[in-house]
Amino acid sequence: MPQRENSGVLEEPRQVVRKFLARPQHEGVGAIVRRSIGRFELKYFDPFLVLDEFSVTAPAGFPDHPHRGFETVTYMLQGAVTHEDFEGHKGTIGPGDLQWMTAGRGIVHSEMPAAQGTQKGLQLWINLSSKHKMIEPRYQEISSKDIAEASKDGIKVRVIAGEALGTKSPVYTRTPTMYLDFSLKPGAHLQQPIPLAWNAFVYVLEGEGIFGNSKSLPVSAHHLLLLGNGDGLEAWNRSSKTLRFILVGGEPIGEPLAQWGPFVMNTQEEIDQTIGDFENFVNGFEKARHWRSEAAVSHGF
Repeated sequence: MPQRENSGVLEEPRQVVRKFLARPQHEGVGAIVRRSIGRFELKYFDPFLVLDEFSVTAPAGFPDHPHRGFETVTYMLQGAVTHEDFEGHKGTIGPGDLQWMTAGRGIVHSEMPAAQGTQKGLQLWINLSSKHKMIEPRYQEISSKDIAEASKDGIKVRVIAGEALGTKSPVYTRTPTMYLDFSLKPGAHLQQPIPLAWNAFVYVLEGEGIFGNSKSLPVSAHHLLLLGNGDGLEAWNRSSKTLRFILVGGEPIGEPLAQWGPFVMNTQEEIDQTIGDFENFVNGFEKARHWRSEAAVSHGF
């Protein structure tokens, strides 16, 4: 891979096939999210279920709620969020920190502001294949200082998952995934390989950039770009300010999808079973019977 990247040549750059502006909406308790994947125009982009750019100020937040059958990836951009779950796991992630949570057979947790002012970040939901949906929950947490970084020719990348500019992330992804946070200085030109069979998208965080085709119009913040077929992404920053975006790709699972809110399975029967498990505190949700987060107790949620 590194040799190909150094040569700077993509044989078939991916083109932008769909573009969405993520508009603000309410979620959780008083939180604001810009949802791009997981809304009615784009319910699922295999293996990605949801992409939210969230903004939350205390006392708003995401109090106690369950998950089953997928992974959540939380990447903080500003401020801090404290998470706690019914297994007794608790921690706070601040700017640039990452939490990769595999919900598997079941988790109940809360995610609440841990600092003054507005907390901002991204949360991505990644589906799990049927053989992994009922595995034990697990966490991977990486502080900002431990996220792999690389720079070259006006390009800086934080390698959250996968590989870029010859630098690899230590994060293990149950569903094969790449998650790259790119910053391009004015005049910079990026060519980033993406596995041919994977689905991939770009979400612009700051500035404006040109993606896929050098003659296309610039795209600004809060836009999601779905990429078509090809062997990589080509991007240009022809503006006078820094361009920042995430490039995310994943291997499609190719299985039936059944979803009810925070439960993602393969069939409606499995969803019904999951709802029953949660309501009856069984099959992975046993500890939910007597658990409430400290945030829920103190805020009265």
